[in-house]
Amino acid sequence: QVQLVESGGGLVQAGGSLRLSCAASGRTFSSYGMGWFRQAPGKEREFVASISRGGGSTWYVDSVKGRFTISRDNAKNTVYLQMNSLKPEDTAVYYCNAAHNTIPDSRAAGDYWGQGTQVTVSS
Repeated sequence: QVQLVESGGGLVQAGGSLRLSCAASGRTFSSYGMGWFRQAPGKEREFVASISRGGGSTWYVDSVKGRFTISRDNAKNTVYLQMNSLKPEDTAVYYCNAAHNTIPDSRAAGDYWGQGTQVTVSS
């Protein structure tokens, strides 16, 4: 299994940037497709972005395309989410997700979750 710990959340003004990190423990990090999901109060958890095991392919929900970039460094067992041009509607708790031998998407998350990190975007 893998344990995930997110960091990098905080308060930022609209139009600003933030970088989230997800540090993973486990011997087989490169066997996991990784993703980011988010959940705002009163809303269902939403798929945001994912990346293939080797980092060669990425996917994004339409609302963040062109603004967010997911990346990974397998040597550091870490996945990142660079968020630019932030909007108030991006405010949510962001969760890191790991899917063994598959890729998280809008219909199927992996079995492993981090505790989440709060992102608040003010207008």
